[in-house]
Amino acid sequence: MKKLLLSAAFVALLSACGSDKKGEYDQYYEQSYRDSVEAAVANAPATAQTKTGADAATGAADAPATEAPAESEYAAGAKLIAGSDCLACHKDDQKLVGPAYKDVAAKYEFTDENVDYLAGKIIKGSVGVWGQIPMPPHDGMSKEDAQEMARYVLSLNK
Repeated sequence: MKKLLLSAAFVALLSACGSDKKGEYDQYYEQSYRDSVEAAVANAPATAQTKTGADAATGAADAPATEAPAESEYAAGAKLIAGSDCLACHKDDQKLVGPAYKDVAAKYEFTDENVDYLAGKIIKGSVGVWGQIPMPPHDGMSKEDAQEMARYVLSLNK
């Protein structure tokens, strides 16, 4: 009787844990998660937000870490990143909520296939590659803009 009860408890525990990641992934797209992402973007460091007031007039604020030199062929991607919510979770050389861009560049070779892969991750969102904290999707972003951003990130390993 004890073995039967213990077996039933074990089966119930396994069922409760499950391996279905879809349910776990879906919870991140509930309103409370979206609200927390909006709060993170609103509270992002000044380098991730548009300069205003005296900082804009004098240039006193530090430039965003992702600002590339104007002559760089990847400046368009850096500009897109600086104008998006990406800097609330990422930096070039330091892990925040998500991985540092240099870590992403070190993981993926700069190829057209990887640019397309990362652009898809930017647009559709992602979870599981760098841990269980998801990157929210950017559904309204064009594939071309996402590719420019991915090229910039991958250029950091050149």
